[in-house]
Amino acid sequence: MTLLEGVAWEGKVFKGGAWIDGGGGTYAVVEPATGNELGTMGQADAEDVAEAGSSAAQAQKEWAALPHTARAAVLRRAGDLWAEHADEIRDWNVREVGAIPPMADFALHVAAEECYQAASLPGQPIGQVLPSEQPRLSMARQLPAGVVAVISPFNVPIILGIRSVAPALALGNAVLLKPDPRTAVTGGTVLARIFEEAGLPAGVLQMLPGGKDVGEAMVADPHVRVISFTGSTAVGRSIGELAGRHLKRAHLELGGNSALLILDDADVEKAVGLTGWASFLNQGQICMTTGRYFVADGIYDDFVDQLAAKADHLPVGDPATEQVALGPIIDERSRDKIHGLVTGSVDQGARLAAGGEYDRLFYRPTVLAEVPLTSPVFTEEVFGPVAPVTRVSSLEEAVRLASESDYGLSLGIVTRDVMRGLALAEQIPTGIVHINDQTVNDEANAPFGGIGASGLGRLGGATANIEAFTETRWITMRGEPASYPF
Repeated sequence: MTLLEGVAWEGKVFKGGAWIDGGGGTYAVVEPATGNELGTMGQADAEDVAEAGSSAAQAQKEWAALPHTARAAVLRRAGDLWAEHADEIRDWNVREVGAIPPMADFALHVAAEECYQAASLPGQPIGQVLPSEQPRLSMARQLPAGVVAVISPFNVPIILGIRSVAPALALGNAVLLKPDPRTAVTGGTVLARIFEEAGLPAGVLQMLPGGKDVGEAMVADPHVRVISFTGSTAVGRSIGELAGRHLKRAHLELGGNSALLILDDADVEKAVGLTGWASFLNQGQICMTTGRYFVADGIYDDFVDQLAAKADHLPVGDPATEQVALGPIIDERSRDKIHGLVTGSVDQGARLAAGGEYDRLFYRPTVLAEVPLTSPVFTEEVFGPVAPVTRVSSLEEAVRLASESDYGLSLGIVTRDVMRGLALAEQIPTGIVHINDQTVNDEANAPFGGIGASGLGRLGGATANIEAFTETRWITMRGEPASYPF
């Protein structure tokens, strides 16, 4: 039996352990490469959120009370299911998201690893014994936060959903998941079905697709104690403000405009070899995408020529029917934003070395050279297949320009002198650094997150996940009641 066939998920939300009609009606799931309708999704409303929050709070208590081995077993089984249903999930991911098959396979690999890593969390130490100046036993204990709201984006919906869902569940929480409506099958329905098949008790994970009203209802719901949001910086600011008003923790994984420094001793051919993954993977629709290249003056022209040639030869098309390097942009609004940033930068003096054209939602990989520092592609997150390249004459200039950004997510440095690269990285504020690699990397056991406009908090790895999804309680115990002067 397949994961989705034979299950009445179409036009439904997953609430209270059942596939039921949502208060927000239904809408079509559209394939961006063709415009064809792939199916229908249910949509939740604020009333659904209230009901889900209440039932999740009840289910969470029983889930958290299970032996840690029982929770670990569910997570391990979930990890196995990603592989067992890989062909079906890959097909949906390619068609619904526009991902090329290797990108879909990467997402499936990471999803399984996230579940396996999370399966180790229930068996981690849950506290510390503390010294005390009083005659008592003093302890700090980690307890589940309760109900966690996970709001995930369209671009890599499997990874950016499971990254929060798996550890939150493993640590004894219940989860309300709101996937982006554009990719709610692979970002929501698939996750709900995986855990349903893995034996997760009813009500512990509930999946509620919807728009802004559903997201705001989740943040405000009194049962929700932690919010994990991945998306744009603009929306993240709103989520953070609303969470602050309700005195809730918000983990915000937001946008980026990551820099890749190509130093004067770099092998140009090898540096250009990094660029396909850095700027064109998933059509550039990744928060870690390299958005600014800073290339040493002595190798600049050679680098631009080779990068433009590479971009010109990358095939673009429907990843479901053709062997391509880039699929479609998610929708017309996103495509038009990308094109506006490109043309606006050319108007300001940037040289179009490759690309800058599109057919329907298929945007050609684009290289811009001699990019003015005030141009839109330099100052803003493009979120498309665009590589802006800036010439630098010294290491000091490279550090200064790379640091002049509100964002601080990922950084790459290419050099034959790795210690020099590490020393430079110490001067550029980011949450992630890769020496002799590009900026797009992801491993389930590594802490992930940025600084500044790129977000708050870290997810990934035992330490960061435990901090994200638990509360710390101080506990003391005495053999006899204490006595006080009055």
